[in-house]
Amino acid sequence: DVRSKEANQVAQWIKANNKVTFVDWCPTGFKIGLNDEPPVRIEGDDIADSPRNVVMIANNVAVSRVFSQRLVAKFDLMYSQRAFVHWYVGEGMEEGEFSEAREDLGFLEKDYLDVLSEGSGDEE
Repeated sequence: DVRSKEANQVAQWIKANNKVTFVDWCPTGFKIGLNDEPPVRIEGDDIADSPRNVVMIANNVAVSRVFSQRLVAKFDLMYSQRAFVHWYVGEGMEEGEFSEAREDLGFLEKDYLDVLSEGSGDEE
């Protein structure tokens, strides 16, 4: 059985030994949740029966493509055509907040690209 304290100690060890690199605005980098319930076995499923399961949701530098190729491009396209702006302004949002949101997206994209250019940190 894995205890929460042990899982958190391993996560801290990973961070302390530079096995992963995090952007400055991500203070923890890990969210660990443990569940004592075994996975449910479904008849006819190809997955083997197991007393434990694990799920990892990773936020890695590959997500930078989502920002650069999808979110930023779509935001720019929609805002250039003023699509839906009237709805947000009508609900009380100020128009200047769109510029701030676009700037924040740019900073976020830059943070991911900075981490990508630094390397993964596990070349030892």
